[in-house]
Amino acid sequence: MKTVDVCRQPPIRDGVAASAVQLPPQPAGQPWPTLLAFLCARFGHIAPDQWQQRFADGLVMDDGGAALPMTHPYRVGQRIRYYRALPPEPPIPFEAHILHQDAHLLVADKPHFLPVTPTGRYVQQSLLVRLRRQTGLADLAPLHRLDRDTAGVVLFSVAPATRAAYQALFAQRRIDKVYRAIAPYRCLPDAGLVHCSRIARGEPFFRMAEVSGPPNSETRIRCLGTDAARACYELRPISGRKHQLRVHMAALGMPIENDPLYPQLRAVAADDYRHPLQLLAAELAFDDPISGRRRVFASMRQLNALKTPDASGA
Repeated sequence: MKTVDVCRQPPIRDGVAASAVQLPPQPAGQPWPTLLAFLCARFGHIAPDQWQQRFADGLVMDDGGAALPMTHPYRVGQRIRYYRALPPEPPIPFEAHILHQDAHLLVADKPHFLPVTPTGRYVQQSLLVRLRRQTGLADLAPLHRLDRDTAGVVLFSVAPATRAAYQALFAQRRIDKVYRAIAPYRCLPDAGLVHCSRIARGEPFFRMAEVSGPPNSETRIRCLGTDAARACYELRPISGRKHQLRVHMAALGMPIENDPLYPQLRAVAADDYRHPLQLLAAELAFDDPISGRRRVFASMRQLNALKTPDASGA
C-alpha cells in the first residue's frame, strides 16, 4: 500500500501558533543567498543576532515543522514558519471561567478588559491564548467576538471538522443573543422598542457611527428595572455590527455606563480597571447543529447593582 506524507504544522507554543510566510521572488540585483538574509531584510526591526538565536533554538521551520539551519538556501515559493519573540505583557488581573466543554464546543465566561483574540499589546493575555494554554486545545478558535470592554459568554470551536456548522449559526442569525446593560433611565413602552439604523466606520477608525442610508443594524431594547436615574436594560441584537449595542444606546440618549468610546471619546489608561463598561453578554441560545438539542449558556457575572430591588435582573 502506498503511503502518503501528511504535512504536520508546528505545534502551538505558549498558546500561540507559528507565523507563516511564503518566500517571494528575489529582488533584482540583490538576491538573498540564504533564508537568514531574507528574514533580516524583511523584518528590519529585528536584529540579525535575534534571528540567529531563533535558528539556533529551532524556532524557524519548514511548513511541516522541521527546524531549518540558518544556512538554509533561499527558495522562491517555499512556505516557512517561525515563532515570534513576544515582549512582556502587563498582566490582566481577571480570570475567565469555562462554562461548558465537549468535543465540539467550549463556552467561556469572559471578564471585562480581556481581549478575545491577540491584538495590539496583548497576546498571552488574550482569552484565546489563555484557554489554549489551560486546555491544551491547539485547534481552539472563537466563533464570534466580544469587545475587550464587554464581559460575558463567548463560544469557541474545538474541532475544525464541525466548525463551519457552528459558524453558520451566526451567519444565518440562528443564535439568540441576550445582553444586559446599565445606562441612564428612559421611559420605554412595556413591550420595549426596536432601534434600526445604518452603522458605518466613524472617526477615529476604531469607532463606529450611525449614518444615513438603509438600515443594516437592529436592536430590541427592554427596561428590566430602574432606580429613576439609572436602569438595567435587556438588549437583543438581531444583527451583529461592530459596537452595535454601544452605538444604538448612545444614539437613543442612553449611553452605556462607563463607555470610553460613546457618545464621546474619553482617554482611559489601558491598565485602569476601576470603571468597567456596564455591558454583559448574558446569554446565548441556539439549536445545536450536531445534536439538534436546544443549548442555552448563561453568564454568571453581574453588572453594577441599581439602588433598588428592581436590580435583580442586572
